[in-house]
Amino acid sequence: MQQLEAYSILVEKAVNGLEFPVQPANLYDPLRYFMTLGGKRMRPILTLMGSELFGGKIEQAVPAAMAVEVFHNFTLIHDDIMDEAPLRRGKQTVHTKWDRNIAILSGDVLFVKAYQLLAEQDKSQLYDLLEQFNKTAIEVCEGQQMDMDFETRSDVQESEYIEMIRLKTSVLLGCALELGAIAANADLKDRKHLYDFGQYLGIAFQIQDDILDLYADPDKFGKQVGGDVISNKKTLLNLKAYALADETEKEILRQLSTEADLVLKVEQTRQIYTLIGAREACEKAMKEYYSKAMNALNAVNVSDTARKPLIALADLLMIRNS
Repeated sequence: MQQLEAYSILVEKAVNGLEFPVQPANLYDPLRYFMTLGGKRMRPILTLMGSELFGGKIEQAVPAAMAVEVFHNFTLIHDDIMDEAPLRRGKQTVHTKWDRNIAILSGDVLFVKAYQLLAEQDKSQLYDLLEQFNKTAIEVCEGQQMDMDFETRSDVQESEYIEMIRLKTSVLLGCALELGAIAANADLKDRKHLYDFGQYLGIAFQIQDDILDLYADPDKFGKQVGGDVISNKKTLLNLKAYALADETEKEILRQLSTEADLVLKVEQTRQIYTLIGAREACEKAMKEYYSKAMNALNAVNVSDTARKPLIALADLLMIRNS
């Protein structure tokens, strides 16, 4: 997708242009380090695309796009601390390379930096930008807390899980798009349709990620297959399995949750999930949310031609190695 490459180049140039003070070094060096770890930069790209959808000049939406990217990286630094993750994109996490306290404080600076960037947008748009950004920032924290709470619960419902991934992951995609729409002075109705496109697409994407975690080709997926099963993580695949299983199958799944042989645990869990139709049920749910996303995008009052880049991007996101 040639147009996506053009967006990526613009975003990467803007990321490289972010300026941080030199001192204190232990506060700002981690930020320079973390912001250069790469990634798809999909959220800022969505902001630029959201602006261009309504005829806005993408350069005018760059500060908002960078605010979204900086905020996202702030959440990653803090998520890595909470997860005690040693690596991010194959490199040391900030709390591992420096220490936990430095990571917390550096992450806090990124959060404030996001507001500084947002304030560079047209002042007439600032109220709407801040209203949407603040709402999203709170929701992301709510989603993270729900995810952590689920770790100690055995009664998580499917509706709760969907709400958790909506808050933790999907609302930021919707926000990224809507910030771009605000930068292009789109009307409220169209902004909300575009937001819904982003959040529904995000839910579909996360459900697909749950499926791929267990069923992907390990040579193509880019991370350990079966990691969610190994850690007994509650995913839609897991919840669907327990909902569809009979008592005998549920007991087998409970026994597998404590299986010490991890290869056996993953293989047998995969077999039983397939047998009882958990994968099929998740794929159905994924397609339903993708359909909702497309319906929301089609409701935006722009030409079919204007919608094409977002449709192409959505298709690209949903076609991953399995």
